[in-house]
Amino acid sequence: MGSAAELAAAALLVLGFPALMLAALVPSVPAFAAVSAVTYLADHHLHRKGSYLVNRLSKVRAGLSIRFLIRQLLLVLLLARLSLSDDLIFYGAVACFIAFYGLQAPHGALVTLIRNRRRMPVATRNIDLKSRLRIPDAPPRLLMHRSAEKMLHLDLLALAGILVSARPGSAVAGFTGIGLTVGLGCLYVLVLVPYVRGRKVPPRPDTVLAAVDDWLTGYRPETVLYFSGSKDSAYQVDMWLETMERLETRPLIILRERAILNSLAPTTVPVVCVPGGVHLMNLDLSTVRVALYAANVGKNIHLLRVPTMKHVFIGHGDSDKLASVNPYSKVYDEVWTAGRAGRDRYAIADVGVRDDDIVEVGRPQLAPIRGRRDVSGDRVPTVLYAPTWEGWDGNPGNTSIVLAGENIVQRLITADPPVRVLYKPHPFTGNVSKDARAAHRRIAALVEQAAAERAADPRFTADDAAMDRAAAQLARIEARLAELAGAGGTRGDEAEATRDGIADPDRHAETARLRAEWNDAYWRSFPSYEHRVVKGAQPRLYDCFNASDAMVSDISSVVSDFIASGKPYAVTDSGEVGAEEFRRQNTAVRAAVILSNDAAELGGLLDAVRDPAADPLADARAELKRYLLGPDEPRSIDRFGTAVADLARKAEIRDIGRQARPGAANADPAEAAELSNAVPGQRAASAEESQSVSRADRGPAAG
Repeated sequence: MGSAAELAAAALLVLGFPALMLAALVPSVPAFAAVSAVTYLADHHLHRKGSYLVNRLSKVRAGLSIRFLIRQLLLVLLLARLSLSDDLIFYGAVACFIAFYGLQAPHGALVTLIRNRRRMPVATRNIDLKSRLRIPDAPPRLLMHRSAEKMLHLDLLALAGILVSARPGSAVAGFTGIGLTVGLGCLYVLVLVPYVRGRKVPPRPDTVLAAVDDWLTGYRPETVLYFSGSKDSAYQVDMWLETMERLETRPLIILRERAILNSLAPTTVPVVCVPGGVHLMNLDLSTVRVALYAANVGKNIHLLRVPTMKHVFIGHGDSDKLASVNPYSKVYDEVWTAGRAGRDRYAIADVGVRDDDIVEVGRPQLAPIRGRRDVSGDRVPTVLYAPTWEGWDGNPGNTSIVLAGENIVQRLITADPPVRVLYKPHPFTGNVSKDARAAHRRIAALVEQAAAERAADPRFTADDAAMDRAAAQLARIEARLAELAGAGGTRGDEAEATRDGIADPDRHAETARLRAEWNDAYWRSFPSYEHRVVKGAQPRLYDCFNASDAMVSDISSVVSDFIASGKPYAVTDSGEVGAEEFRRQNTAVRAAVILSNDAAELGGLLDAVRDPAADPLADARAELKRYLLGPDEPRSIDRFGTAVADLARKAEIRDIGRQARPGAANADPAEAAELSNAVPGQRAASAEESQSVSRADRGPAAG
């Protein structure tokens, strides 16, 4: 149910309707009024929280409208039991509820029509469509947000008035309530009508697509980051946003799901969300030379079919999981890996990816990760436990959280000399396995209990004044970030967000600076020895890396990324294949302390943390870092940019050859040679010279 309050509200709602019937049959007006109030409040609370029960009720024909109708019918039953069936208030109540229920159809139809007409065929961010399209403001939020619930709650006026009139006396209150309910219901319908016609309706889809194409013609994007996935997978594209911002070529991000667009982290890169495959294939992407793919998904085919660009799989992590050598990867022109390990991984897997098509570019995202800290003095070392999730196949080797998690945390919180534990689970943990979900809850409880015990331990003291200053700074930063988000965020619905969603570079830079300051203040806002469960997106995983002296994890890209720090780490052999076989199968654990499910080997990791001289794996980690992630120089972002430029040149040369093929005698070898020797900054002139021929001969990319 999500919380105890939701569970209580659900119980009150489910039990409330039988109680209403009982009150109607007795009959008792006060009891009926009291129970009605309880059901109204419980229903409202569950809707406001987005409760799972609300969705389930609609599946068993007990949806929102039915619940309100039942309450109204029980009120009519109450009137009959009070011997008012021949009274005008009885007929007024019946007529009111029939008319009010009849208003639900036009109201629902108008709301649905408005939402459908304001849903853009292409939603954008950081693209100037305002000068090309007339996109009207959205209807007031008061009208559209949870509109069905608001409409149905208008019956409160009639219900209250009728209950007052159910007692002996005047029927004025009842007919007043009836009039207000029906009148306000009609008014609600009427105020929605203007938003389905005239200048309050956004342009037609073909007009929107033409405007986007017009912008593309002027912007002439060269490098595209393409992504499709669920809302929970937004992190897979977020990790590439900063890299895209730093490219020398003109970048563009193409998304396929609105949920991803709404969850996307702030960026200054132009973003186009195209849910429809036909719409995507008809966009003019003729200037794009390199398309980057962060995930292997079926919708990739809609862009892979475009022959005028080179297609590259860059992934969203680098690990020894089978997903890192997906046979689907051979559909791309190139596969980019962090280091030599990725190349060897494909060679061993023998899934059809040629060695010539693999390029080692490093991991640009790892630049913020810092190296080993001094643990001398009184500072309590920090160990990060960052298990991955359980996966889809039920393999016990996927995650340590079920079989080893509690053992790992128990040994860490009872270690002597003491260490501090940070527990940051994968965001997908528990999505598939109830055992993993239960284990996560037990581990979190274990960490929180240990934190409470340590807070009461006189051996540990904290600088309360410094923490108060950090907490105050944290509050100021969060207030400013909220202010920036409000000032720079998009308002209204999707159409308004498309019209107004252009990032301010200065605001974006200030936000980035404030987030760095927030991270620093966060770690100073509580004692450096305090165990902590790190929930949510902030602080980020890499921030936890920098706050830690060692890590325990599973086979995933988390391990490969942590290796960039050079710090000691341990990996759990949850599948119990044995340490030697585990190292043979998984490159990233060659310099790790291998843990069994009882975590008895954790002592070796803690010894390496406390005393660098007692760290026999230090040299092996340095060598493994170069193997997995490539050399430190040149920088990964520079290698990545060079790879983009090199592939763009290949795309240009191939495109010139493709155009010249029908009349080979007219081909210009000198132009191809010039392009092949060009550097990124020099390609613009050659591209411009060939653009008129390219666009005339090629036509739309969807051809």
